[in-house]
Amino acid sequence: MQKSTLMKRETQGKDWQHDWYLVDAKGKTLGRLAVQIARILMGKHKAVYTPHVDVGDYVIVVNAAQVRVTGDKLTQKKYYSYSGYPGGLSERNLAQVMAQHPTRPLEEAVRTMLPKSVLGRRMFKKLKAYAGAEHPHQIQTPKALDV
Repeated sequence: MQKSTLMKRETQGKDWQHDWYLVDAKGKTLGRLAVQIARILMGKHKAVYTPHVDVGDYVIVVNAAQVRVTGDKLTQKKYYSYSGYPGGLSERNLAQVMAQHPTRPLEEAVRTMLPKSVLGRRMFKKLKAYAGAEHPHQIQTPKALDV
């Protein structure tokens, strides 16, 4: 048996300790906050970080609707979606997206910083973003994280 497959089998069966962190996004810059959240979701802050293993932690973001953007991003930053049909490209700016889905810009910023694979989608599920100050995860006793 090859060494690489042996190594994968050994790491896949282990149960990693996943901590819970609470981040208050009020007044924080969107991109800088997203970088810190993505690092925690991937587990790069841990000594046991391995790129092919999900060792990251859970992140709860409150006040995601009050995240700050610099410059004219509210009117100039565009979000595109394509239905697959001719003429099916729709375009909305950041202000329109935040009015309809307040947590979507932060979630999209974090999601695009994660790996584009099954592992990245699993990491993204550990992000819990809420527009207001309330969240239903008090039982996990999250640690406050200052980013």
